[in-house]
Amino acid sequence: MKNKLMSISVIFTICLLKIPFIVKTDAKSIRSNSSDAFVIGAIVDMSSRVGKEARIAMEVAIDDFTAKTNQNLTLYTTNSKRNIVQAIHAATYLIETHKVEAILGLQTLEEVLSVSEVCSEAQVPTFSLFDSVPQRALDRWPYLFQASPSQFPQTKAFVAILESYGWSRFTFIYEDINSASTQVIPHLMEAIKDSSVEISSIVKLSPLSSSFSLPKQLESISKEQCRVFLLHSSLETGVRLFQNAKNMGMMEKGYVWITTSLITDLLHTVNSSTFSTILEGVLGIGSFFSQFDDFSTKFQKKFKLEQPEEENNIPGVFAVQAYDATLIVALALTNNNTSWQSVDQKPPASHKFPIINVIGKYYRELGFWSEGLGFSEVINDKTTYDTSLKSLGYIFWPGKPLHTPIGWAIPTNANPLRVGVPTMAMFKKFVEVKYDHKNHNLTYRGYSVELFKETIKLLPYYLPYEFHPFNGTYDSLVEQVYLKKFDLIVGDVSIVSRRYKYAEFTHPYTETGLVMIGVPVTSYHGQWLFVKPFTLSMWALTILINIYNAFVIWLIEHKNTPELGGSALNRTGTLLSLAFTRMFFTNGDALHSNLTRMTTVAWLLAAIIIGQCYTASLTSQLTVKRLIPKVTDFETLKNGNAVVGYGQGAHVASYLVDVLGFKNRNIRPFTSPEGYARALKNKEISAVFLEAPFTKLFLAKYCNSFIAAGPTFGDGGFAFVLPKGSPMVADFTKALLNVSESGTLQEIEKKMIGSEKCVEMDSDDDEYESLGLGSFSSLLVLTSGTSTVALVIYVVISLRDYCRIQQKSISSIFSDVKKYFMNRRRRFSRKLSNVESPKSPNLEMT
Repeated sequence: MKNKLMSISVIFTICLLKIPFIVKTDAKSIRSNSSDAFVIGAIVDMSSRVGKEARIAMEVAIDDFTAKTNQNLTLYTTNSKRNIVQAIHAATYLIETHKVEAILGLQTLEEVLSVSEVCSEAQVPTFSLFDSVPQRALDRWPYLFQASPSQFPQTKAFVAILESYGWSRFTFIYEDINSASTQVIPHLMEAIKDSSVEISSIVKLSPLSSSFSLPKQLESISKEQCRVFLLHSSLETGVRLFQNAKNMGMMEKGYVWITTSLITDLLHTVNSSTFSTILEGVLGIGSFFSQFDDFSTKFQKKFKLEQPEEENNIPGVFAVQAYDATLIVALALTNNNTSWQSVDQKPPASHKFPIINVIGKYYRELGFWSEGLGFSEVINDKTTYDTSLKSLGYIFWPGKPLHTPIGWAIPTNANPLRVGVPTMAMFKKFVEVKYDHKNHNLTYRGYSVELFKETIKLLPYYLPYEFHPFNGTYDSLVEQVYLKKFDLIVGDVSIVSRRYKYAEFTHPYTETGLVMIGVPVTSYHGQWLFVKPFTLSMWALTILINIYNAFVIWLIEHKNTPELGGSALNRTGTLLSLAFTRMFFTNGDALHSNLTRMTTVAWLLAAIIIGQCYTASLTSQLTVKRLIPKVTDFETLKNGNAVVGYGQGAHVASYLVDVLGFKNRNIRPFTSPEGYARALKNKEISAVFLEAPFTKLFLAKYCNSFIAAGPTFGDGGFAFVLPKGSPMVADFTKALLNVSESGTLQEIEKKMIGSEKCVEMDSDDDEYESLGLGSFSSLLVLTSGTSTVALVIYVVISLRDYCRIQQKSISSIFSDVKKYFMNRRRRFSRKLSNVESPKSPNLEMT
């Protein structure tokens, strides 16, 4: 089974008593050994720091391998001079003249593709230090090997950094060095695909960028809002870019610069003055490698001796990769070429990356990012990870700000924002565009406009703007932001899902929902309204208690008052009359018994209180006009093919057809509230559908004619519109919330909308509840209880007087009463039997 390229290196170093190898290198000279040695060739650019480190590292690797295995190895190093033709010539020379058995180096894609053809024909394995060899090249040339792991996953580390600080957009700047320089772009796109991060713009730099063209490109991107930059270029171009950025004020507070490994891996070669004057505050993503002191010591000693012009002798990742690749080739050669098949053509990509921060005259390593794990200060078995770079401590940003940059800004020299305002708004209280004949210009007024002006004041930066009218549908208005004709839209624009593909919305600043309104209404008053103040049970019990009280008074007073006597019919009429007139009779002298007076007082108290409550309840129902809609749901309208209205140019039309199911021929557009009202009054339409903010205005103006009906349908409310991915969305939303919480929003609403007030029309039928027994239970118990006590006392006194007159005991009286009722019962039974028995004809004739 094949082993991974790096795994072979590790195994080999273990076999060689832990050969130390982890550093960065370059190369320049040629080294040879005895004629019977294994021969290895190397092609590097000896004019570059990378080539110099690679050459020295290869020589150190040959020395280490020879010392620990006693195998003779010869290394021939040639200089490609960054020239493809020279590289091809060098490969041919090494193969034909020195009979090399493997070739190392080839640090550019052009060199790899050119030399591989020559080496494959000679069946000489080629190990490229270029970390992005295309798979198609590996498939075409089986003797081609990629010795360095791909660093493209560093794009994921970059996205993780942006997400740590909530930066949603960045500008990607790359140098068009060769055909491989653009390979990072697909990996970058893949990294941001499932994130909230977007590319603001892509800037291509030429390796021959002049002192004129580079500042011009920087000036172009400085006019954009985005302040987060990812730089993917050579170190030389990067230093020139940062120098120009410094001169243009683009290394000050608010800017964020992040470099890829192309620059970060060579920062150890930069002199200290460059760090402090140009690169301070830069954040870098580098290539991960482990260092061994033995290799580093040997490398620095040899590098200083052979490259005295270089200020820094510390090896970097390129030295480590060259050292490692040389050991792999040496091990394969000494095994009689049997190990080539065990070496993968391409090692696994790197998934760990150091994060550095330039501070003062050098840089410090903040920690690491590991794919699938996150950020950590170190990498070992006990490491704890975090998803945010903030966990690694404070970062020095350009300009040394006290707070982390927000990632974007409004350029001071930028043109004012072009703010689109709809001219065909139906409710002018919300937004109105009007021509001022006196000043010969357009004026913009209304609730939305005033709210926008207050919101602008609370933004954390100055934002110049200019209003521009737009005469068209609201969908077309939103599209203008996508087409970059407007930078922002202010007006009665609803949040609709389909509009999100063109723009983004702030938090809604109005009520949400779509309301069916304008349905003609009818009065709720009826001929039985006078009974509504009391419930049925209250009426019934009140009548019964009145009759009961009247009976008690009649019973007590009938002996002393002749008009209470007479026939049974007369007594019944008197009793009923007392039931409903006694409460209005206030002449206490006409009463002969204190029991009657006690009953009357309790009865009169209850009657006064209940009567006043009845009067108040009835008055409130008579003075307030009650309205109910004729149609309470849209299904009735839809099934009856009724015509309904909506605001012209609004999204309501598509909602009525696509969601509620109305037919196109049954919906009618209007351009003004007056048009709605006339059409409803003339029964041209049965209802209108308005957004919730418009509902309040319409009912305020036509409060006595129309009313809301049915449920509230889903609608997003009104909001400001900005470009997709705009960093201002969050700031506007926060400012809107501040306007609302401060009470300014309510003041604007009261000023612009509250001038047309009216009684609420959307109360239900049970708003005026009838008064029931629970409201008067204590009074009813009082009056009925008083009458009952008076009745009991009267019966006891009457019974006592009767016993005294008849000189009988109470028991004998009860016995007489019993006999009386028994006799009455027998008489009634005989009369009933006589009525039921047939009579003889003779008796009838007689």
